[in-house]
Amino acid sequence: MNRAVMLRFAACGAIGLGAALLTAALLLSAYTSSRIEKIPLNIDATLISEGNGTALDAASLSGDHVVINQNVPLVSQQQISVELPSNAQVVTLQVGSSVRRSDRQKDSGLLLAIVDTVTLNRKTAMAVSDDSHPGGSVQKPRGIGDESPPTSIPLTHHGLSYRFPIHTERKTYPYFDPIAQKAFDAEYEGEEDVNGLTAYRFTQSVGVNSEGNPVAPIPYPSLYSGEEDRRITTSAQMWGVPGEPGEQIEMTRYYTAKRTFWVDPVSGTIVKQTDQAHHYYARNALKPEVTLADYKVTSTPDTVESQVNAARDERDRMALWSRVLPITLTATGLIALIGGGVLASFSLRTESALTDPGLDRDDTDFLRRAGLEPPVPGAEAETEKIPAQRPEPPGEPPPADSPTVESGNPGPTESPPDPPPAGPPERT
Repeated sequence: MNRAVMLRFAACGAIGLGAALLTAALLLSAYTSSRIEKIPLNIDATLISEGNGTALDAASLSGDHVVINQNVPLVSQQQISVELPSNAQVVTLQVGSSVRRSDRQKDSGLLLAIVDTVTLNRKTAMAVSDDSHPGGSVQKPRGIGDESPPTSIPLTHHGLSYRFPIHTERKTYPYFDPIAQKAFDAEYEGEEDVNGLTAYRFTQSVGVNSEGNPVAPIPYPSLYSGEEDRRITTSAQMWGVPGEPGEQIEMTRYYTAKRTFWVDPVSGTIVKQTDQAHHYYARNALKPEVTLADYKVTSTPDTVESQVNAARDERDRMALWSRVLPITLTATGLIALIGGGVLASFSLRTESALTDPGLDRDDTDFLRRAGLEPPVPGAEAETEKIPAQRPEPPGEPPPADSPTVESGNPGPTESPPDPPPAGPPERT
């Protein structure tokens, strides 16, 4: 196989490789990245928030009147996991949320608990629901010591839940509150640095104004069939309000909240959260009388660090498929195409040189002058022909005007006699 054929094969291989790399880069940018930039299916997180507030003493319910404790330590916990159905388009999150007093043990310190399930679009993070599929459910509460299996109540979800969309924008989003069972606006307020990550800050108000004062409290949607925890009638003495001790007073439970979310704008991960909520009983919605829980809790440093790391991992995963690999493949493909073009040019010149040696010499000289061709060995180098001096014919007298010895001028020395003509050697 001559050099021209080898160069032609190398050129075709380089050009084919370059075209394949450019095609792969195009597919990654237009096809694969859109399928990578989604809520992951392996979410398994425990989010802890801590704070303090006012809380009802559950032990006082068996006494003469309820007791409200001030400035008690509180812990809020969210356990998030992925359930079925989850596939390429949707993900189902099951979230168990609770608020408890950390100064009490077991159930005596439990203030609130809810298990919410919601199916989200993996790209927009919006709840997937329609008339036949509510898009979520909530677990029916069980009493202490109830060993029966938990049952779920269908609950239609709207808006975002527990996540923000991929590539979150600076705008207002509807965010679902499972306690109020409604979606309320989460308004964009600005950017903040959270552990070195630039996050968008959103604020949601549920039944309160910007100062946190109740303006439209939410009547608590009970999960019991008889609404036992929504309306309670007991004596004025038990409520601890003015009036005749035995007077029966009915009060309604209300709920308000204000939340702040710090969101990674690339992955939509909530990296930090503050919850300020007020559960109370009252005869007038705007005049709280008996507090069940009034608290403010914020994500712990360990939770913030864990969520920031999760957001960075998702950023790296999306960047690898949407930017790093396409750019790398594009650059490598262009280099391969250029190299293939150069090899193809050399192949044509070499093939022409095999047909016309003069072109081969010109090509070799060009490469040697450019420093691309090593010098050929001396045996192969071109030699220069030097013309020999023509001898003068013998027997001719010197010209008359030539200088002689007698005149005192040096003249040419006598040339030795001519050798005899060559002939065969004599035989002896």
